[in-house]
Amino acid sequence: MLEVRELNSQYGGAKILHGVTMTLGANEVVALLGRNGAGKSTTMKSIMGMVRQKSGSVLYEGAEMLGRPSHVICRAGVGYVPEERRIFKELTVEENLSVGKREKRADAPEWTLDHLYTLFPNLKERRRNLGKHLSGGEQQMLTIARTLMGNPKVVLLDEPSEGIAPVIVEQMAHVIAELKREGLSVLISEQNLHFARLVSDRAYIIEKGQMRYEGTFAELDAQPEVSAKYLAV
Repeated sequence: MLEVRELNSQYGGAKILHGVTMTLGANEVVALLGRNGAGKSTTMKSIMGMVRQKSGSVLYEGAEMLGRPSHVICRAGVGYVPEERRIFKELTVEENLSVGKREKRADAPEWTLDHLYTLFPNLKERRRNLGKHLSGGEQQMLTIARTLMGNPKVVLLDEPSEGIAPVIVEQMAHVIAELKREGLSVLISEQNLHFARLVSDRAYIIEKGQMRYEGTFAELDAQPEVSAKYLAV
């Protein structure tokens, strides 16, 4: 579904990503792990065309996305859930969801309000509330739900468990499992190794803008020195 090859990206004159290569298969959940500042968010923003990509390749279903505007990548079927959430705080939950609505896409599940309210019962209860009156966890759910209203095939989740209550983290794990059951491919960036292990099929580790590990969690467990070197606080 998604293939990144030798991607180099920069902010201004500062090079952040150095030859990043990774893949995301159909109906797969992959975790991109790393400490703060390792390059996780920059990788996602580079895939979405939000950061200047100096060289390399970003292939979505075999089509080159490098250099394309973010809205074109989104319309092609790649949904992005930013760490900052960016909900419309002066709109209600239902109005936020309506903003994200797109036409049904071939070979992708169609997300209706009823479907989303089943997946996110908290949002159904608060559908008339303004975004600014939601908790951090509810805002995170709303951001994911709004992205799903675009009927994507691939979803990029940037730090989905960051700063939310443990009970909401459990709900988030359920949501990601449901997205996979629906046939979506999901790339999550995470610092929370326990959460990533719950929801992901395999993992990459990035450090200082370079990939340092690729494999399953069982393989990672067999190399504790890797976690200690690149993930330990």
